[in-house]
Amino acid sequence: MIASLVIIALMTGMTKCFLLLMGRMNISEDFRIFITPTETADEVLSDIRDNVKDGNVTGLKWWLKLMKYDGNVRSGSYVIKKYSRPRTIQTMLSSGLQTPLNVVVGSPRTIYDMAASISSQLMADSMSFVGFMSDTTSLQQYGLTPTTVFELIIPNTYQFYWNVSPEAFFKRMDKERKEFWEKRQEKTESIGLTPSQVMTLASIVQEETAMADEMPKVAGLYMNRLNRGMLLQADPTVIFALGGKRPKRVLFSHLDVDSPYNTYKYPGLPPAPIRFVSITAIDAVLNYTRHNYIYMCAKEDFSGYHNFAVTLSQHNANAARYQRALSLSGR
Repeated sequence: MIASLVIIALMTGMTKCFLLLMGRMNISEDFRIFITPTETADEVLSDIRDNVKDGNVTGLKWWLKLMKYDGNVRSGSYVIKKYSRPRTIQTMLSSGLQTPLNVVVGSPRTIYDMAASISSQLMADSMSFVGFMSDTTSLQQYGLTPTTVFELIIPNTYQFYWNVSPEAFFKRMDKERKEFWEKRQEKTESIGLTPSQVMTLASIVQEETAMADEMPKVAGLYMNRLNRGMLLQADPTVIFALGGKRPKRVLFSHLDVDSPYNTYKYPGLPPAPIRFVSITAIDAVLNYTRHNYIYMCAKEDFSGYHNFAVTLSQHNANAARYQRALSLSGR
């Protein structure tokens, strides 16, 4: 009788151990954890416990201890699925089998804003991204410099592992950039510009208007000026040339700044883009609207759109209407 009870107790204990090690954990829904290089096994378990209904991670703890996970914590971002077994989770964590993230890469104005945006979605800090984009040696492998770094990134949503290094991130960006321009090679050649020139003009267009449907028209205006050998006279290039704090309005005194980016002083396109550029702006240049306009002025209704003109007299009339509206509004 006693022997039978002992056997039953042993079997019950073994069953519990088996369920702990091989059974599913009480997880209500999929969740993602982020593990930094300095975390310990106990800290990882704590992160997981917070997402388990009853907080019971004993089985997983045994597996991690058995596989000596504490001395081999792998940084990264992992998605733990509903109904996952402790052994499955242990294998994923110990092997570094991450689930990639959708990283949104936008088109901000500066490398600092770009770095802040990227680092907010990845493990590396913003200054490591700034450092890469500011380093001549790092950019040399891509045929770029800190001046032309805006050309390196084609804004889009990309999949990355959370712990990707800045070096690996930008290597991927260079690959995406090449593929992007290969698809647009024929169109680029048809308008007589290089990819670098397209991005430079697109950066001006994007600064001139926030209206996507107006971008091809604005691009057409600047193409007209380029083709006629006229000065671009684009205010955004002057603002960029001034550096520092952006003025609310470009004044006549600003137009004297001596910079290759000052398109009131130097003919043709500036030497590089003045910001990161959206695909919308790039495609607006590649598919610019054919028209005869060479002047533009903000509309007097403050809608964000512009009035376009063929002659200087028409442009002056548009400018007068805008200035009158500006004075009446007290802006």
